[in-house]
Amino acid sequence: MKTKIITLTLLFLMAVGVHAQIDRSKQPKPGPAPKIALDVPQEFELENGLKVLVVENHKLPRVSYSLTIDNKPMTVGDKAGVESLLGSMLGNGTTNIPKSDFNEEVDFLGASLGFSFSGGFASSLSKYSNRILELMADAAINPLLTEEEFEKEKAKLIESLKAEEKSVEAVAGRVGRALSYGTNHPYGEFTTEATVKNVSYADVLAFYDKYFNPNNAYLVVVGDVKFASVKEQIENHFGAWKKSVEIGTTVPDATPNAQYTQVNFVDMPNAVQSNISLTNNIDLKMSDPDYHSVLIANKILGGGFNSYLNMNLREAHGYTYGARSSIDSDKYVGRFTAGAAVRNAVTDSAVVETLKEIKRIKTEPVDAEALKNAKAKYVGDFVLALERPQTIARYALSIKLNNLPQDFYSTYLEKINAVTADDVNRVANKYFKPENARIVVVGKGSEVLENLEKTGIPIKYFDPYANPTEKPNYDIAMPADMDANKVLQAYIKAIGGRAALDNVNSVSMTAEAELQPGVMMNLELKKTIKNQLAQEITAMGQSIMKTVIDGETGYMVMQGQKNDMSPDDLKKSLSETSPFPEINYLNSGVSLEKIEDVDGEKAYKIKIDEETSNYYSVSTGLKIKEVKSTQMGESSTYFTEYKEVSGIKFPFKIGQTFGPRKMDFIVKEVKINEGVSDADFD
Repeated sequence: MKTKIITLTLLFLMAVGVHAQIDRSKQPKPGPAPKIALDVPQEFELENGLKVLVVENHKLPRVSYSLTIDNKPMTVGDKAGVESLLGSMLGNGTTNIPKSDFNEEVDFLGASLGFSFSGGFASSLSKYSNRILELMADAAINPLLTEEEFEKEKAKLIESLKAEEKSVEAVAGRVGRALSYGTNHPYGEFTTEATVKNVSYADVLAFYDKYFNPNNAYLVVVGDVKFASVKEQIENHFGAWKKSVEIGTTVPDATPNAQYTQVNFVDMPNAVQSNISLTNNIDLKMSDPDYHSVLIANKILGGGFNSYLNMNLREAHGYTYGARSSIDSDKYVGRFTAGAAVRNAVTDSAVVETLKEIKRIKTEPVDAEALKNAKAKYVGDFVLALERPQTIARYALSIKLNNLPQDFYSTYLEKINAVTADDVNRVANKYFKPENARIVVVGKGSEVLENLEKTGIPIKYFDPYANPTEKPNYDIAMPADMDANKVLQAYIKAIGGRAALDNVNSVSMTAEAELQPGVMMNLELKKTIKNQLAQEITAMGQSIMKTVIDGETGYMVMQGQKNDMSPDDLKKSLSETSPFPEINYLNSGVSLEKIEDVDGEKAYKIKIDEETSNYYSVSTGLKIKEVKSTQMGESSTYFTEYKEVSGIKFPFKIGQTFGPRKMDFIVKEVKINEGVSDADFD
């Protein structure tokens, strides 16, 4: 199955009428930056240390409350995950109101309320403002942290972590942070199944008492309220929140940048794409004079569709769906990253081209048009953001948290527009440091390492948890007398034997997968020994894709459009129409290439044709994976959870991947020699 994702991009067009005479021989000068006048929030502070910022905005009868607890970054060691567990338990009732009653009232008010371990958010119609504020305060001060809820959230977190074990994106993020900052740094520490299992109910309660307090808290109020009234309400509801003992926390230094350009490689045998991330730490704060210049430099390098990286890796070469770079300013330690998810076959080329574009922005003058477009994007986003009342409050809080001058945002556009091409080159050389960068690559080593080594960039090897390891060994010894036919015969025997398969005239299967929460995708597949195939995928009652082959001709229907198969496409598909294609592969010229590791299991790789390779378990003989390569990229199908139906084994879980996406079809029913007729293939 192939999933086609169509992304619709909305373009906002601005037309400007000009009535005066224009000298078109001269390029018009840019107009002055828009004047930004920001209302200064009204402020007060409670005796317990809670600092409150209020922005009155009476355009709409709504109000929002945003609570931020500005604790210093911290590590929790072998109990990593305790903070996530606390956050998931907060906001589910209070010691005064049971969970069901609490949630029911929030819904009745048409409000929203949620928490994390570092704060919370609530919003409602202004006529309910006092009540939703009261509920928020009660949930923060008197949370209902029960052991039963703790066990539920702990189980959910463990399941989530298990689901990420084979996620290339999740591993890339975890390893990238761990290597950049160090696992003993708050930004590099990560949660594992083992650390979550170490967390007890008492640990969560202790963490709440120690860190969830008003000492370093800010409450930002935005909306249709009067300052005097809301001040009184906050004093009434949050005044009882007790100040805790101040905790002296020291944020450790992050791991130094690499001494030289290097690839930090993580082998993921299940990867159908490589995740590439060039990264180096930076010392950049929002208050630094370079800040606005760095924003523009990053926008030009990889901050948008027309950026250097995207136009090279996506548009010029077709390596990826999108290449990006980012700059994270931070008052402790910042980070620069650049990269993409690319096809296995071009992993090395994508690394080389990424380095090429970073060198370009460091050494070549930036084109005037590119500089103008980058500035225009920031100006447009900034002006549009001002339409939202929450923006004013967020800016005010940012000034507090980052120790910014009071005119930081009112002069923001002036500073953006003042950035020159020379500034871009200067800050690119200062903050984009490929000579001290780690290029974290997570991918299928058996397919990408040989070419990565040819780049000449030194390679270091790590496991999915950032531990140093040895270079993977892919030279698994092949039995001297093994060939493709023996592998196929072993598969046929493993699923039931040739005699049982020869008695099968047709197979019918139904399966379903969760497309997104609450939305199911259904698959119906029928095959016969007469080279007939009918497959249809539906979702929400609509046909997504349908393929029909009657033995001599075939067609596909996608989005209501029917297209007949070409002779070449039909020829390629006919070998798959058999209920058991492996019978057709016997003595057909397929080749046994090698033994590979597939998710920790040794498997024979058999090349079926130029586009298809199948993998059969060395130990069980069962088919465990199929890989298809097309111009659109590489897709994989995983076969697990075999069950017997009428003496023959079928996989009851079929995992589909294409690019970074993965979907598991759970087989609901398999029928043999029933429920299929020639009419199904019309």
